[in-house]
Amino acid sequence: MERQIEYPTQHCSAKGYKVVDVLSDIASGLKTNRRGLHKLFRHVVNREVDVVVVTYEDRLTRFGFEYLEYFFKQYGVGIEVVYGEEPKNAYQELVEDLLAIVTSFAGKLYGMRIHKKKRSVQRFKQLLEEVEKND
Repeated sequence: MERQIEYPTQHCSAKGYKVVDVLSDIASGLKTNRRGLHKLFRHVVNREVDVVVVTYEDRLTRFGFEYLEYFFKQYGVGIEVVYGEEPKNAYQELVEDLLAIVTSFAGKLYGMRIHKKKRSVQRFKQLLEEVEKND
């Protein structure tokens, strides 16, 4: 963790940036409810920063980095990645691909459950209407 803080801090010094805050979370980049991430969003929305510096993209988020770039850009904030992509071996790439697939299918399953729930609620309402008509 110290290294992940040291590199971006040195990068900022070399570029002449004023460091407003150093945020770190001991959590996976898959989690969206990280305190540091929420604090970062507040900095961006309140226009307290011009640039966000991270060691690697996946330290900010595992998926959807482009969404964050777009969101930050709307507030005039850029993202600088010190080391681009972290070097990965074949095993790491396979794990990341599998995670992406599982995430995608989990989203589809969740969507299917919502549709089933809506249909069940609709059927229940119809049943109630029929019962009321027959009374």
